[in-house]
Amino acid sequence: MKKFALLFLSSLMVLLADAQILTREDSLSNGMTTTGKNTVISGYGQVKVNYDLRQQIGEASLTRNVLFIGHRFNEKIVFFSEMELEDAKIGGGASGELSMEQLFLKVDINRNLYLVTGLFIPRIGIINENHLPTTFNGNDRPFVETMVIPSTWREIGIGLYGQPRSIQGFNYSVALLNGLNSGGFEFGTGIRNGRFEGNKATASNLAITASALYYYKNFRFQASGYIGGSSGLSKIQADSLQLESGAFGNPVALGEANVQYNNNGWQFKALATAVNISQAYSINRAYANNTPEMMTGAYAELGYNLLYLGKNPPKQNLTLFCRYETMNLNYRIPVNGIRDDFQQKKFIVSGITYQPMHGVSFKLDYVYSQTGSYNKELYVVNPYTTQRPFYQTNHFINLGFGYSF
Repeated sequence: MKKFALLFLSSLMVLLADAQILTREDSLSNGMTTTGKNTVISGYGQVKVNYDLRQQIGEASLTRNVLFIGHRFNEKIVFFSEMELEDAKIGGGASGELSMEQLFLKVDINRNLYLVTGLFIPRIGIINENHLPTTFNGNDRPFVETMVIPSTWREIGIGLYGQPRSIQGFNYSVALLNGLNSGGFEFGTGIRNGRFEGNKATASNLAITASALYYYKNFRFQASGYIGGSSGLSKIQADSLQLESGAFGNPVALGEANVQYNNNGWQFKALATAVNISQAYSINRAYANNTPEMMTGAYAELGYNLLYLGKNPPKQNLTLFCRYETMNLNYRIPVNGIRDDFQQKKFIVSGITYQPMHGVSFKLDYVYSQTGSYNKELYVVNPYTTQRPFYQTNHFINLGFGYSF
Protein backbone atom coordinates (compact mmCIF):
# COMPACT_ATOMS: atom_id res chain seq x y z
CA MET A 1 0.00 0.00 0.00
CA LYS A 2 2.81 2.38 0.89
CA LYS A 3 4.57 1.54 -2.37
CA PHE A 4 1.37 2.24 -4.32
CA ALA A 5 0.89 5.58 -2.56
CA LEU A 6 4.45 6.67 -3.38
CA LEU A 7 4.00 5.67 -7.03
CA PHE A 8 0.71 7.59 -7.25
CA LEU A 9 2.20 10.69 -5.63
CA SER A 10 5.22 10.57 -7.96
CA SER A 11 2.98 10.24 -11.02
CA LEU A 12 0.76 13.09 -9.84
CA MET A 13 3.71 15.45 -9.43
CA VAL A 14 5.00 14.64 -12.91
CA LEU A 15 1.48 15.17 -14.20
CA LEU A 16 1.39 18.65 -12.72
CA ALA A 17 4.77 19.44 -14.25
CA ASP A 18 3.90 18.17 -17.73
CA ALA A 19 0.36 19.61 -17.72
CA GLN A 20 -1.39 16.52 -19.13
CA ILE A 21 -1.07 12.94 -20.32
CA LEU A 22 -1.42 13.02 -24.12
CA THR A 23 -0.38 9.55 -25.32
CA ARG A 24 0.50 6.09 -24.07
CA GLU A 25 4.12 7.22 -24.37
CA ASP A 26 3.41 9.86 -21.70
CA SER A 27 1.74 7.23 -19.51
CA LEU A 28 4.81 5.01 -19.78
CA SER A 29 7.13 7.91 -18.98
CA ASN A 30 5.11 8.90 -15.92
CA GLY A 31 4.76 5.39 -14.53
CA MET A 32 1.02 5.15 -15.15
CA THR A 33 0.90 2.05 -17.36
CA THR A 34 -1.22 -0.90 -16.23
CA THR A 35 0.59 -3.39 -14.02
CA GLY A 36 2.15 -6.12 -16.17
CA LYS A 37 1.89 -4.03 -19.36
CA ASN A 38 5.59 -3.23 -19.66
CA THR A 39 5.74 -2.72 -23.44
CA VAL A 40 3.81 0.13 -25.04
CA ILE A 41 3.03 0.93 -28.68
CA SER A 42 1.99 4.47 -29.55
CA GLY A 43 2.31 6.89 -32.44
CA TYR A 44 1.25 9.99 -34.32
CA GLY A 45 1.02 11.25 -37.86
CA GLN A 46 -0.32 13.83 -40.25
CA VAL A 47 -1.84 14.12 -43.74
CA LYS A 48 -1.90 17.46 -45.57
CA VAL A 49 -3.17 18.93 -48.82
CA ASN A 50 -1.48 22.19 -49.80
CA TYR A 51 -2.78 24.53 -52.50
CA ASP A 52 -0.70 27.42 -53.87
CA LEU A 53 -3.21 30.14 -54.75
CA ARG A 54 -0.78 32.14 -56.88
CA GLN A 55 0.58 29.26 -58.94
CA GLN A 56 -2.77 27.42 -58.79
CA ILE A 57 -1.15 24.08 -58.07
CA GLY A 58 -1.76 21.65 -55.23
CA GLU A 59 0.12 18.89 -53.45
CA ALA A 60 -1.11 16.10 -51.21
CA SER A 61 1.20 14.19 -48.89
CA LEU A 62 1.29 11.91 -45.90
CA THR A 63 3.59 14.35 -44.14
CA ARG A 64 4.76 11.94 -41.47
CA ASN A 65 3.91 8.76 -39.64
CA VAL A 66 5.72 7.97 -36.39
CA LEU A 67 5.66 4.65 -34.54
CA PHE A 68 6.62 4.64 -30.87
CA ILE A 69 7.74 1.52 -29.02
CA GLY A 70 8.69 1.73 -25.36
CA HIS A 71 9.43 -0.73 -22.61
CA ARG A 72 9.69 -0.45 -18.83
CA PHE A 73 12.46 -2.72 -17.56
CA ASN A 74 11.80 -1.94 -13.91
CA GLU A 75 10.62 0.90 -11.69
CA LYS A 76 13.61 3.06 -12.65
CA ILE A 77 14.67 2.26 -16.23
CA VAL A 78 12.47 2.85 -19.29
CA PHE A 79 13.29 2.53 -23.02
CA PHE A 80 11.84 4.94 -25.62
CA SER A 81 12.06 4.80 -29.42
CA GLU A 82 10.35 6.59 -32.31
CA MET A 83 10.70 5.62 -35.98
CA GLU A 84 9.54 8.34 -38.40
CA LEU A 85 8.60 7.99 -42.06
CA GLU A 86 8.22 11.30 -43.90
CA ASP A 87 6.28 11.73 -47.17
CA ALA A 88 5.00 8.13 -47.27
CA LYS A 89 7.89 6.36 -49.05
CA ILE A 90 11.60 6.30 -49.74
CA GLY A 91 13.52 5.05 -52.75
CA GLY A 92 12.46 4.91 -56.36
CA GLY A 93 13.01 8.62 -56.83
CA ALA A 94 10.82 9.54 -53.86
CA SER A 95 11.93 12.33 -51.54
CA GLY A 96 10.76 10.73 -48.31
CA GLU A 97 12.92 9.89 -45.31
CA LEU A 98 12.99 7.07 -42.80
CA SER A 99 14.80 7.96 -39.60
CA MET A 100 14.94 7.44 -35.85
CA GLU A 101 13.42 10.46 -34.17
CA GLN A 102 14.35 9.27 -30.70
CA LEU A 103 16.00 6.26 -29.07
CA PHE A 104 17.05 6.60 -25.45
CA LEU A 105 16.92 5.23 -21.93
CA LYS A 106 15.29 7.15 -19.11
CA VAL A 107 16.66 6.43 -15.64
CA ASP A 108 14.70 7.71 -12.65
CA ILE A 109 17.02 8.79 -9.85
CA ASN A 110 14.15 9.78 -7.58
CA ARG A 111 10.66 11.20 -8.02
CA ASN A 112 12.06 14.66 -8.81
CA LEU A 113 15.13 13.80 -10.87
CA TYR A 114 15.90 11.62 -13.89
CA LEU A 115 18.53 11.04 -16.58
CA VAL A 116 18.10 10.37 -20.29
CA THR A 117 20.84 8.99 -22.51
CA GLY A 118 20.91 8.09 -26.21
CA LEU A 119 19.32 9.93 -29.14
CA PHE A 120 16.89 12.40 -27.59
CA ILE A 121 15.27 15.79 -28.12
CA PRO A 122 16.57 18.55 -25.81
CA ARG A 123 14.19 21.10 -24.32
CA ILE A 124 14.55 24.01 -26.76
CA GLY A 125 11.57 26.11 -27.84
CA ILE A 126 7.93 25.00 -27.81
CA ILE A 127 7.60 22.63 -30.77
CA ASN A 128 10.88 20.73 -30.41
CA GLU A 129 9.63 18.66 -27.46
CA ASN A 130 5.88 19.06 -28.00
CA HIS A 131 5.49 18.49 -31.73
CA LEU A 132 2.50 16.15 -31.91
CA PRO A 133 0.16 17.43 -34.66
CA THR A 134 -2.68 17.43 -32.10
CA THR A 135 -0.85 19.96 -29.89
CA PHE A 136 -0.46 22.89 -32.30
CA ASN A 137 -2.74 24.89 -34.59
CA GLY A 138 -2.26 24.91 -38.34
CA ASN A 139 -1.09 22.12 -40.60
CA ASP A 140 2.53 23.30 -40.48
CA ARG A 141 4.67 23.70 -37.41
CA PRO A 142 5.61 27.34 -36.73
CA PHE A 143 8.11 28.42 -39.38
CA VAL A 144 10.41 30.12 -36.84
CA GLU A 145 10.80 26.78 -35.04
CA THR A 146 11.82 24.99 -38.22
CA MET A 147 13.94 27.61 -39.99
CA VAL A 148 15.70 29.30 -37.03
CA ILE A 149 15.34 26.61 -34.35
CA PRO A 150 15.82 23.44 -36.43
CA SER A 151 13.00 21.36 -34.93
CA THR A 152 12.78 18.46 -34.56
CA TRP A 153 16.33 18.75 -33.22
CA ARG A 154 17.72 15.55 -31.72
CA GLU A 155 21.30 14.49 -31.03
CA ILE A 156 23.15 11.83 -29.04
CA GLY A 157 24.09 12.65 -25.48
CA ILE A 158 23.06 12.59 -21.85
CA GLY A 159 20.60 14.88 -20.11
CA LEU A 160 19.49 15.61 -16.56
CA TYR A 161 15.91 16.73 -15.83
CA GLY A 162 14.58 17.80 -12.46
CA GLN A 163 12.16 19.82 -10.36
CA PRO A 164 13.28 21.11 -6.97
CA ARG A 165 10.90 20.47 -4.10
CA SER A 166 11.39 23.99 -2.76
CA ILE A 167 10.04 25.74 -5.88
CA GLN A 168 6.65 24.44 -6.90
CA GLY A 169 6.06 24.53 -10.67
CA PHE A 170 9.73 24.95 -11.57
CA ASN A 171 11.55 22.47 -13.83
CA TYR A 172 15.07 22.50 -15.25
CA SER A 173 17.23 20.52 -17.63
CA VAL A 174 20.85 20.39 -18.69
CA ALA A 175 22.36 18.15 -21.36
CA LEU A 176 25.67 17.29 -23.01
CA LEU A 177 25.35 16.44 -26.71
CA ASN A 178 27.42 15.97 -29.85
CA GLY A 179 27.94 19.22 -31.75
CA LEU A 180 27.02 20.35 -35.27
CA ASN A 181 28.66 20.09 -38.69
CA SER A 182 29.39 23.57 -40.11
CA GLY A 183 30.20 21.95 -43.46
CA GLY A 184 26.51 21.09 -43.72
CA PHE A 185 25.24 24.63 -43.11
CA GLU A 186 23.32 25.91 -46.13
CA PHE A 187 22.29 29.41 -47.08
CA GLY A 188 18.56 29.82 -46.46
CA THR A 189 18.27 26.92 -44.02
CA GLY A 190 20.71 28.12 -41.35
CA ILE A 191 22.08 25.38 -39.12
CA ARG A 192 19.34 22.86 -39.95
CA ASN A 193 21.44 20.68 -42.26
CA GLY A 194 24.30 20.76 -39.77
CA ARG A 195 22.40 18.40 -37.45
CA PHE A 196 23.67 14.82 -37.24
CA GLU A 197 20.45 13.29 -35.85
CA GLY A 198 22.33 10.22 -34.67
CA ASN A 199 23.91 9.46 -38.06
CA LYS A 200 27.66 8.99 -37.47
CA ALA A 201 27.76 12.13 -35.37
CA THR A 202 31.14 13.58 -34.55
CA ALA A 203 32.15 13.22 -30.93
CA SER A 204 35.15 15.49 -31.47
CA ASN A 205 33.10 18.57 -30.75
CA LEU A 206 30.46 18.91 -28.05
CA ALA A 207 27.43 20.99 -27.13
CA ILE A 208 25.76 22.01 -23.89
CA THR A 209 22.10 22.95 -23.61
CA ALA A 210 20.06 24.01 -20.60
CA SER A 211 16.53 25.15 -19.89
CA ALA A 212 14.40 26.64 -17.13
CA LEU A 213 10.64 26.01 -17.17
CA TYR A 214 8.10 27.52 -14.76
CA TYR A 215 4.37 26.95 -14.42
CA TYR A 216 2.42 29.74 -12.71
CA LYS A 217 -1.37 29.53 -12.61
CA ASN A 218 -2.43 29.46 -16.28
CA PHE A 219 0.99 30.46 -17.62
CA ARG A 220 3.96 28.45 -18.79
CA PHE A 221 7.29 30.31 -19.01
CA GLN A 222 10.46 28.88 -20.52
CA ALA A 223 13.96 29.98 -21.47
CA SER A 224 16.66 27.77 -22.97
CA GLY A 225 20.11 28.07 -24.43
CA TYR A 226 22.54 26.07 -26.54
CA ILE A 227 26.25 26.41 -27.30
CA GLY A 228 28.29 23.87 -29.21
CA GLY A 229 31.19 23.35 -31.55
CA SER A 230 30.63 22.85 -35.28
CA SER A 231 33.93 21.64 -36.73
CA GLY A 232 34.43 18.05 -35.53
CA LEU A 233 37.75 17.86 -37.36
CA SER A 234 41.22 16.77 -36.35
CA LYS A 235 43.67 19.58 -35.64
CA ILE A 236 45.46 18.93 -38.94
CA GLN A 237 42.20 19.02 -40.91
CA ALA A 238 41.00 22.14 -39.10
CA ASP A 239 44.32 23.91 -39.62
CA SER A 240 44.24 23.11 -43.34
CA LEU A 241 40.82 24.81 -43.57
CA GLN A 242 41.87 27.61 -41.19
CA LEU A 243 39.14 26.59 -38.76
CA GLU A 244 39.18 26.23 -35.00
CA SER A 245 39.56 22.72 -33.60
CA GLY A 246 38.65 21.39 -30.17
CA ALA A 247 35.41 20.50 -28.42
CA PHE A 248 33.84 23.93 -28.96
CA GLY A 249 35.64 25.01 -32.13
CA ASN A 250 33.63 27.33 -34.42
CA PRO A 251 30.85 27.66 -31.83
CA VAL A 252 27.14 28.06 -32.52
CA ALA A 253 25.06 29.72 -29.82
CA LEU A 254 21.26 29.75 -29.66
CA GLY A 255 18.93 31.32 -27.13
CA GLU A 256 15.16 31.40 -26.91
CA ALA A 257 12.38 32.43 -24.54
CA ASN A 258 8.70 31.63 -24.78
CA VAL A 259 5.45 32.00 -22.87
CA GLN A 260 2.12 30.15 -23.13
CA TYR A 261 -1.27 30.94 -21.61
CA ASN A 262 -4.40 28.78 -21.55
CA ASN A 263 -7.60 29.72 -19.70
CA ASN A 264 -11.34 30.14 -20.26
CA GLY A 265 -11.09 28.91 -23.84
CA TRP A 266 -8.31 31.34 -24.74
CA GLN A 267 -4.90 30.18 -25.96
CA PHE A 268 -1.86 32.39 -26.37
CA LYS A 269 1.78 31.64 -27.09
CA ALA A 270 4.79 33.72 -28.06
CA LEU A 271 8.44 32.92 -28.74
CA ALA A 272 11.60 34.85 -29.61
CA THR A 273 14.95 33.35 -30.60
CA ALA A 274 18.37 34.20 -32.02
CA VAL A 275 21.30 32.16 -33.36
CA ASN A 276 24.86 33.48 -33.30
CA ILE A 277 27.73 31.95 -35.35
CA SER A 278 30.77 33.95 -34.32
CA GLN A 279 33.17 32.25 -36.76
CA ALA A 280 30.91 32.60 -39.82
CA TYR A 281 33.72 34.30 -41.76
CA SER A 282 36.01 31.29 -41.29
CA ILE A 283 33.22 28.83 -42.11
CA ASN A 284 32.45 30.71 -45.35
CA ARG A 285 36.11 30.76 -46.28
CA ALA A 286 36.36 27.00 -45.76
CA TYR A 287 33.05 25.85 -47.27
CA ALA A 288 31.71 28.80 -49.33
CA ASN A 289 28.22 28.20 -47.91
CA ASN A 290 27.34 31.86 -47.12
CA THR A 291 26.76 31.20 -43.42
CA PRO A 292 25.34 34.23 -41.54
CA GLU A 293 26.73 35.54 -38.26
CA MET A 294 23.26 35.91 -36.76
CA MET A 295 19.68 34.79 -37.42
CA THR A 296 16.60 36.00 -35.53
CA GLY A 297 12.96 35.00 -35.33
CA ALA A 298 9.79 35.53 -33.31
CA TYR A 299 6.11 34.68 -33.41
CA ALA A 300 2.89 35.18 -31.46
CA GLU A 301 -0.37 33.24 -31.70
CA LEU A 302 -3.85 33.81 -30.28
CA GLY A 303 -6.69 31.30 -30.37
CA TYR A 304 -10.16 30.78 -28.88
CA ASN A 305 -12.18 27.60 -28.43
CA LEU A 306 -15.69 28.35 -29.72
CA LEU A 307 -17.06 25.34 -27.83
CA TYR A 308 -15.87 26.51 -24.43
CA LEU A 309 -18.78 26.40 -22.00
CA GLY A 310 -17.50 28.00 -18.83
CA LYS A 311 -15.92 26.06 -15.99
CA ASN A 312 -16.39 22.64 -17.57
CA PRO A 313 -14.10 22.31 -20.63
CA PRO A 314 -15.91 20.53 -23.49
CA LYS A 315 -14.76 17.16 -24.80
CA GLN A 316 -14.69 18.67 -28.29
CA ASN A 317 -12.59 21.62 -29.38
CA LEU A 318 -13.22 24.13 -32.18
CA THR A 319 -10.44 26.71 -32.10
CA LEU A 320 -10.12 29.78 -34.27
CA PHE A 321 -6.54 31.07 -34.32
CA CYS A 322 -4.17 33.53 -35.92
CA ARG A 323 -0.35 33.47 -35.80
CA TYR A 324 2.14 36.12 -36.90
CA GLU A 325 5.76 35.15 -37.56
CA THR A 326 8.82 37.16 -38.55
CA MET A 327 12.41 36.09 -39.13
CA ASN A 328 15.66 37.24 -40.69
CA LEU A 329 17.96 34.41 -41.72
CA ASN A 330 20.81 36.81 -42.50
CA TYR A 331 20.27 39.40 -39.77
CA ARG A 332 24.03 39.88 -39.61
CA ILE A 333 26.52 38.58 -42.18
CA PRO A 334 30.35 38.44 -42.22
CA VAL A 335 32.36 40.55 -44.67
CA ASN A 336 32.70 37.58 -47.02
CA GLY A 337 28.96 36.88 -46.96
CA ILE A 338 26.36 37.94 -49.51
CA ARG A 339 23.15 39.54 -48.25
CA ASP A 340 19.83 38.36 -49.62
CA ASP A 341 16.68 40.24 -48.60
CA PHE A 342 14.65 37.17 -49.58
CA GLN A 343 15.77 35.72 -46.23
CA GLN A 344 13.69 38.36 -44.43
CA LYS A 345 10.37 36.56 -44.11
CA LYS A 346 6.98 37.24 -42.57
CA PHE A 347 4.03 34.87 -42.25
CA ILE A 348 0.41 35.25 -41.19
CA VAL A 349 -1.29 31.93 -40.50
CA SER A 350 -4.98 31.83 -39.61
CA GLY A 351 -7.51 29.06 -39.56
CA ILE A 352 -9.55 26.61 -37.54
CA THR A 353 -8.73 23.42 -35.64
CA TYR A 354 -11.47 20.91 -34.81
CA GLN A 355 -10.88 18.13 -32.30
CA PRO A 356 -13.92 15.82 -32.11
CA MET A 357 -12.14 13.77 -29.44
CA HIS A 358 -8.82 13.51 -27.69
CA GLY A 359 -6.05 12.53 -30.14
CA VAL A 360 -7.68 13.63 -33.43
CA SER A 361 -7.43 17.07 -35.09
CA PHE A 362 -8.90 18.30 -38.36
CA LYS A 363 -7.26 21.47 -39.65
CA LEU A 364 -7.95 24.18 -42.22
CA ASP A 365 -5.66 27.19 -42.50
CA TYR A 366 -4.66 30.06 -44.76
CA VAL A 367 -1.01 31.16 -45.01
CA TYR A 368 0.14 34.56 -46.26
CA SER A 369 3.90 34.87 -46.77
CA GLN A 370 5.98 37.92 -47.56
CA THR A 371 9.70 38.21 -48.27
CA GLY A 372 12.19 40.82 -49.37
CA SER A 373 13.44 40.89 -52.95
CA TYR A 374 15.98 38.21 -53.83
CA ASN A 375 19.64 38.86 -54.66
CA LYS A 376 20.22 37.82 -58.29
CA GLU A 377 23.90 37.10 -57.57
CA LEU A 378 22.86 34.09 -55.50
CA TYR A 379 20.49 32.47 -57.97
CA VAL A 380 21.96 31.22 -61.24
CA VAL A 381 19.25 30.75 -63.87
CA ASN A 382 19.68 29.13 -67.27
CA PRO A 383 18.53 31.86 -69.69
CA TYR A 384 17.21 29.28 -72.14
CA THR A 385 14.72 27.79 -69.68
CA THR A 386 11.41 29.23 -68.60
CA GLN A 387 11.74 30.93 -65.22
CA ARG A 388 8.68 31.47 -63.08
CA PRO A 389 8.19 35.11 -62.12
CA PHE A 390 9.34 36.02 -58.61
CA TYR A 391 6.71 37.28 -56.17
CA GLN A 392 7.43 38.76 -52.76
CA THR A 393 4.01 37.66 -51.51
CA ASN A 394 2.34 34.27 -51.73
CA HIS A 395 -0.90 32.70 -50.49
CA PHE A 396 -1.61 29.11 -49.55
CA ILE A 397 -4.53 27.05 -48.26
CA ASN A 398 -3.83 23.89 -46.26
CA LEU A 399 -6.27 21.17 -45.33
CA GLY A 400 -5.39 18.10 -43.31
CA PHE A 401 -5.67 16.04 -40.17
CA GLY A 402 -3.38 14.82 -37.43
CA TYR A 403 -3.62 12.06 -34.83
CA SER A 404 -1.83 10.78 -31.75
CA PHE A 405 -2.49 7.84 -29.48
